[in-house]
Amino acid sequence: MDAKTKRAMDQGGIADITTVGRKSGKPRRIEIYFHQFDGKYYLTGRPGRKRDWEANIKANPHFTLHLKRGLSADIPALGEPEPDPELRRSILLRALVENWDSDPVRAEAAVDKWVAESPFIRFRAAANSSV
Repeated sequence: MDAKTKRAMDQGGIADITTVGRKSGKPRRIEIYFHQFDGKYYLTGRPGRKRDWEANIKANPHFTLHLKRGLSADIPALGEPEPDPELRRSILLRALVENWDSDPVRAEAAVDKWVAESPFIRFRAAANSSV
């Protein structure tokens, strides 16, 4: 992976992902927000209903991250749930404040709901990529 792609990955932002449908086996592409904190990457979403993309990654961890803002690149990736609720809390709080410009006091008041109800996948570039 070249330096431009690595920089784009490290900035996080909006991208698409293509997962494999856990029931259909067909590719499923959606737009999503991803974050990079301390050299690790995360897919997140708003609290609420369960997301098919999260269930698809739990069933088959291989997916493709499609960068599309400022740089176009398809990055093979592996995802997994983050089992540590304290780490999820820390990352979601940072995402709310640093990436989504939420007021820190309001973010702190809302973060527990985000931890309990938001989709959250930690991911890394697959072996044939060098992130």
